[in-house]
Amino acid sequence: MKISVLTLFPELFDPYITTSIIKKATLKSIVEIECINIRDFTLDKHQRVDDTPFGGGAGLVMKAQPIMDAIDHVRQSDSTIIYLTPVAPVYTQEKAKSLSHCSHIILLCGHYEGIDERVLCMVDDVISIGDYILTGGEVAAMVVMDSIIRLIPGVISSESIISESFEDHLLEYPQYTKPVEVRGMKVPDVLVSGHHANIEVFRREQSLLKTMKYRPDLLLKAKLSDKDKKFIKKHSNEVEK
Repeated sequence: MKISVLTLFPELFDPYITTSIIKKATLKSIVEIECINIRDFTLDKHQRVDDTPFGGGAGLVMKAQPIMDAIDHVRQSDSTIIYLTPVAPVYTQEKAKSLSHCSHIILLCGHYEGIDERVLCMVDDVISIGDYILTGGEVAAMVVMDSIIRLIPGVISSESIISESFEDHLLEYPQYTKPVEVRGMKVPDVLVSGHHANIEVFRREQSLLKTMKYRPDLLLKAKLSDKDKKFIKKHSNEVEK
């Protein structure tokens, strides 16, 4: 996979690309990442990429021409062009899975009050990482990149992905590691029992409890067995909202 990031601040991505799992993925040539400075495509002698909005209003808007030319520069026949913006559907794990099968993704990072609306005629998709406002799309682009890259075969072990949060629309069960006791708090006995069937039941129940507490909306989408439904009904009054 190749990921091209169109941004006014390519230097923000240097430590991200050269660290941890993402660095390993690039060194293995599993993914290629390039950061393109939109400012390099402006025709303004002062390299200005923004201007005041027509109709008035606060702030500045990124101009269409530099962005469009930057897109033309990196776009290929198999490219998927995504604009990071709060004015979009909220990003999900399901979407990350879908994008992990793309050959070439172009991530467009907005700034200021956003981009000239006419740029959207060149965009294939829009993504928001949440209902809040950032100073620019760079952090959002890193979030999307990270969520996609880790799903590509060979980046991390496949076992690590199978039982994660949002698989089957449930949050992941609690995790513990050595030592068995920390500050008087012990690991649940079932997890050190070696009884794998009981461990699976415990983890499923803990996953249901966690989802009930933090994201009850997900239960409407989850594939629940009759046993799951009985467990939820039994414990619904015990979960703090």
